[in-house]
Amino acid sequence: MSNKFYITTPIYYVNDHPHIGHTYTTLASDVLARFYRMQGKEVFFATGTDEHGAKIEDKAKEASKDPQVFADEVAARFQFAWDELNVSNDRFIRTTEAGHKKAVQNALQ
Repeated sequence: MSNKFYITTPIYYVNDHPHIGHTYTTLASDVLARFYRMQGKEVFFATGTDEHGAKIEDKAKEASKDPQVFADEVAARFQFAWDELNVSNDRFIRTTEAGHKKAVQNALQ
C-alpha cells in the first residue's frame, strides 16, 4: 500500500466571494488531509481558483474592472478565508499563474 495520499478540492470560480459551499468542501478535504497525516501518510492537499470563463469576464465588467484584477481580488478572498480557517493545504493553485499554464500546456502536448 502506498504511503502517499493526494486530495484536492474543486477549483473554485472567482465570479463571486467564497461562501458556505466552498467552505464545506474545503474543510471536508482538510479533515481528510489531517487524518491521513496523523496516520503517517505523505499528504499533498491542493485547492485553488479557476480564473477563466465568461461569467468571470461578465462579473469583472459589472464591477468596471479588468478581468485579471477582478480575479486577483476574489482569489485573494479565497486565500484569506482558508488562512483564517487554518486550512492545511500544501498548494493554492490559480489557473492564471504561469506555472499552471505551463503544466497544462505540457499535459496537452
